[in-house]
Amino acid sequence: MTEKKKHKREDELTENEIEENRAEAVTTSEDVGHLSADAERESLKKQLAEAEAKVSEYKDSWLRSQAEFQNYRKRIERDSELNYLSMKGDIIKKVLPALDDLERALQNRRADDPWANGIELIARKLQNLLENEGVKKIEALGTEFDPNFHEAISHEPADGAQSGFVIGVVQNGYMIGERVIRPALVRVAQ
Repeated sequence: MTEKKKHKREDELTENEIEENRAEAVTTSEDVGHLSADAERESLKKQLAEAEAKVSEYKDSWLRSQAEFQNYRKRIERDSELNYLSMKGDIIKKVLPALDDLERALQNRRADDPWANGIELIARKLQNLLENEGVKKIEALGTEFDPNFHEAISHEPADGAQSGFVIGVVQNGYMIGERVIRPALVRVAQ
């Protein structure tokens, strides 16, 4: 072969090889395109999973905060109510000695004294006022002694009464709801 033909043949081979290389490059770039799309899809799925985890975490945190706030609000309301009842009880406790004095005065009155009728009216008004405020008298006479409601000032032998039962009330006790304002001063049978 002549030098020109030989050189031309090499150029043809080179062009053929170039075409083959281009075809391989296109196939490889398509594969790389698929690979990069799969990698991008996997990356997006991973980001979505992370975002969903954060959303779940934030939602749980928000729900806990809401529950804590509700508990705080209920606790404040309950404490406020207890403070109100405590202050109310303290004020009523200061009025009770006057009511006790009126009741003692009525026990020793004469039947036909018009002044005693006025004192009785005042005592009834005070008792009604206390009842309207939710104050109840502790009924002690004839009940079993209970240190939660009674304060024993003496233990005495008593005929016809069981041991541990209240046989006399020296001073009435009072309650607001379930809270004892003042325990009843009582005499207890031995």
